Amino acid sequence: MADQLRVGIVGIGIIAETHLEVLAEDERFTVSFTVDPHRDEPVDFRGTRPPHYPALHEALDAHDPHLVVIATPTETHAALAVQALTGSAGRVLVEKPLVHTRSALARLQALAPTADVRGRLLTAHHFAFSPEVRWAADQLAAHPEWGPITSVTSAFYDPYVLRGQQAFDSYVSSWMDSGVNQLSVLARLVELTGPVTGSQADGGASAWYTAAYTSRGTTGTARLRSSWHTGTSSKETVVTFAESGVEMWIDHTAMTGFAARNSELLSTHGSDGRTPRKIAHYRPLYDSIASGTPDAVLGFPTAVKITELHHVAGAAEVGILDPRDG
Repeated sequence: MADQLRVGIVGIGIIAETHLEVLAEDERFTVSFTVDPHRDEPVDFRGTRPPHYPALHEALDAHDPHLVVIATPTETHAALAVQALTGSAGRVLVEKPLVHTRSALARLQALAPTADVRGRLLTAHHFAFSPEVRWAADQLAAHPEWGPITSVTSAFYDPYVLRGQQAFDSYVSSWMDSGVNQLSVLARLVELTGPVTGSQADGGASAWYTAAYTSRGTTGTARLRSSWHTGTSSKETVVTFAESGVEMWIDHTAMTGFAARNSELLSTHGSDGRTPRKIAHYRPLYDSIASGTPDAVLGFPTAVKITELHHVAGAAEVGILDPRDG
C-alpha cells in the first residue's frame, strides 16, 4: 500500500493497549489521534505522541481517518459509532459486543440508508481470528469428506468469582462477556440460524445456552457453557462430525487443536509459545482490514445476527436462576 491507513482510537484503556501494540508493528497503519475524556496525556506510538482529544467530534473536526477504533465501555458504542459514521468517511471498528441493547442495534440499523453501515461498520469479533479457530476452519474447508458439523460443545471459564460485584460491573454476566465470543467462533465454522435458548445461574455468574445452526445442509445444535466459578481461565470447543466419526478439539487458552477419528490422529495445531493470545487474535484481524475487503465475520450483517442471538438470551428475557438452582 502506497499510503498508510490513518487510524483514530477512541478509549485508551486495557483493550486499546492491544490495538496499539498490533498497529505499531504493522507499517500499513499509523495512529493519527486518540480520544479519551478520562485521560490527559497522549499515548506513545512509534516514538511519537499523536494528538489527543477529550471528545470524538473534536478529533473528527481536525482529522480525516481511514479507520476509527472504538474501544470504550459497551453502553457507549452505539452513540460513538453514530458520531464516527456521520462525522467521517472511513470505516469504524467497534470492540465486541457491538451494542449493549437491541434498541441500540436498531439505532445503527436505522442509519444504514445514509451512512453505508453495511460497508463501513465493523465489529472486532477477535475470537474468530484466533489461530486455533482459523486452523479449524481450514480443516473444515479441506476435508468435505468429514461431512457436516453435527454438534458443537463450547465451555468458557474465567476466574472472576473472587472479584465479586466488580466482575458484574465490568462484564455484566458470564454470558454477556463470553457468549459473544462463543457465538463468533460458531460464526466462523457454521451458519447460525437461532434460536438461542437456555438460562443463567449463580446470579449471572454462570450460564447454559444452546444455539441452532446449519452445516453443509444439516441442522445441528451448539451447547454453550460459561462460568466464573473456576480457579483459572479455560476455554475449549469440541466440534463433532458424527457421519464420519471425526472430532476436533480446540483449546482457545493454549491456542492449540487436534482432529481425530477413533485412535487415528488426523491433524494438529500448535502455538509458537511466544505470541500473547490477544496479539495472535488481533494481528490477522487488522490484516483483514488492511486488505481492503474485511472478513465477513467483521461485517455488520454478522454483528446483527450475533447481537440478536446474544441479547434474545439475556437475563431480562430468559430470567436468572437462584444460585441454589444452579
